[in-house]
Amino acid sequence: MYNKDKKALLMKKAKNKRHHWLLLAFLLPLAALAQTGDTASGKRYELSLQQAIDHANQNNLDIKNGLIDVLLQKETNRQTTAAALPKVTVNGSFTDNLQLQKTLLPGELVGQPGTLIPVQFGTKYITSGTAELTQILFDGQVFVGLQARRTSIDWANKKVEVTQQTIKANVYKVYYQLVASKTQVDLLDSNIVLIKKQQHDAEVMYKNGFAEKLDVDRASVALANLETERAKLLTTINNGYYGLKLLLGIPTADQLVLTDTLSNEMIRGGILENSTYQYADRKDYQYLQLTRDFNAYNIRRYKLSKIPTLSLDASYNKQLQENKFKFDGNWFTASYVALRLSIPIFNGFATNSKIAAAKLTVQQLDNQIQNMKISIDNEVVTSRNTLRTSIAAMDYQQKNMELAEEVYRQTKKKYEVGTGSSTDLTTAQKDLQQAQTNYINALYDAIIAKVDFLNATGKL
Repeated sequence: MYNKDKKALLMKKAKNKRHHWLLLAFLLPLAALAQTGDTASGKRYELSLQQAIDHANQNNLDIKNGLIDVLLQKETNRQTTAAALPKVTVNGSFTDNLQLQKTLLPGELVGQPGTLIPVQFGTKYITSGTAELTQILFDGQVFVGLQARRTSIDWANKKVEVTQQTIKANVYKVYYQLVASKTQVDLLDSNIVLIKKQQHDAEVMYKNGFAEKLDVDRASVALANLETERAKLLTTINNGYYGLKLLLGIPTADQLVLTDTLSNEMIRGGILENSTYQYADRKDYQYLQLTRDFNAYNIRRYKLSKIPTLSLDASYNKQLQENKFKFDGNWFTASYVALRLSIPIFNGFATNSKIAAAKLTVQQLDNQIQNMKISIDNEVVTSRNTLRTSIAAMDYQQKNMELAEEVYRQTKKKYEVGTGSSTDLTTAQKDLQQAQTNYINALYDAIIAKVDFLNATGKL
């Protein structure tokens, strides 16, 4: 009578928990997914994946430094522009000649041939003011620099975009790794609860003579293994949060809560059916192209340095000379306008060497572009194959987890009614736990494969 009542009760419990494991595996709400381990005492962040990416774009220090590089390039461009603009200077001076310099003149000038007469020229006080203007009329190097300004800014901005793309992919992977790991912890917690119940039942049955001490020990060993695995996983999760905080630019002391869930439905979405791509969709390819274009300006710049330069100079001067200290005397005016032509003749073949080096640099970049095309093709093919395999493995592991769940349920029923052994129950529990872990790992692998595929096609 005891066995029949107990059997009915166990069957009722099993029916209520029929889909327990599957729900825990990928439908478990993760709104409360937060940092474990050390208690965070700072600001609290609750972030979806997209919010995490946006936060990284605004706060990641590598991205911030990239934006500073853009500003630095703008300042460099202003310096280039300044070289083509007029240069105007104004100078003023006041001179007190404490002792006028003497000059020796031939005596013939004053009727004393054969002698030298010391004579002082000038005045004690000289006041002068000068305005000067210099304007480049033609300088090939300056004009090439002006033409390269737009490309230089595009190049600096594209470098930031490449950094953002890298950070985005890393945020994707770390974010979902933490979500998957937290799900594994929840599954371990559920298994620990079951093993504790199994251990308790084994102890009761042992005390009543229906089980061996070995059954209790097996349950204790299984419990210790699960708790050890849980402790290791919590350490991994805690370290993962620190890594994600670094990517997001969040202080270590702040608390981070991840609100997105992980499910197999989010992986498919027809991305394999729409897998066309172009090289220009990749940020790193665009950056390399701009690097090549930016360096190509050096060839033109060095070539134009071999032709003459032309500039305009102008000066206007006012000067007062008096032997008494005053500013109301006769001011004398002097001015000029000049065209200056500079013709490079020979500089030891230095310019030719610069031109040759610039051409070789561009040739290297052309080779890098061709190599990147091949690399992109390989990345797309391999990531597509990996994604297909990962999706298939995910589906297989899901079915395997459901089967392991059913095996455990049936084995547990047999054990509770006395027709099954504790060894079979322990084995079934281990198989279920392993199947759950395999499914979560397969789910995460598929997510990573999707990220890699989208990144390879430039669509992340």
